[in-house]
Amino acid sequence: MIILSPSLLASDFANLESEIKKVYDAGCEYLHLDIMDGVFVNNISFGLPVISSIRKVCDIIFDVHLMIARPARYIKEFAEAGADIINFHVEACESNGEIYAALDLIKACGKKCALTIKPGTPAETLAPFLDKLNMTLVMSVEPGFGGQKFIENSLEKIKYLHEIKHANNYKFDIEIDGGVNFENIARIKQAGANIIVAGSSIFGAPDVKSAVNALRG
Repeated sequence: MIILSPSLLASDFANLESEIKKVYDAGCEYLHLDIMDGVFVNNISFGLPVISSIRKVCDIIFDVHLMIARPARYIKEFAEAGADIINFHVEACESNGEIYAALDLIKACGKKCALTIKPGTPAETLAPFLDKLNMTLVMSVEPGFGGQKFIENSLEKIKYLHEIKHANNYKFDIEIDGGVNFENIARIKQAGANIIVAGSSIFGAPDVKSAVNALRG
């Protein structure tokens, strides 16, 4: 089953409650929250106060994507703010030990844990952690800014993760984020992704319900 996780960055920030209700009513199960610190990526988005505020007005699953340096420092705070899934980059950590410690902390907070890789990072980098994960995220654009073109070799990473998942009976979901649209969604699903992050394709659609149905196929 395909799960849709619209990116809040593409929404109208002057009307967040109504924007979230719009995608929830259209059948989106997750809400993708991109947290950028201006250090790990060259952009700044929003943080804990926004998550705490919108948590009070909706029940949708918060898919929190930490694009921040040394993410373990803030895991407890994001868990308390209302995150359901906490997802961080392998590239943001200095060692495998730091990654393992952060994953354990997420689980100790009662949240689902996930790892992300940038376009230049091989999917094999995730292999040591897959038995611990609830989700993997393949970035199909460079993290930090929306509106970029989909990077085609992301499909090979999804296929690798899909194959190793089934070969080892792992349980993690495979999410993709960046440049997803109505033209490439079929190939993305065929490769094995089951959670789709989309921004303007959903929030920017004239008819959100129709866009959601089209992405599901």
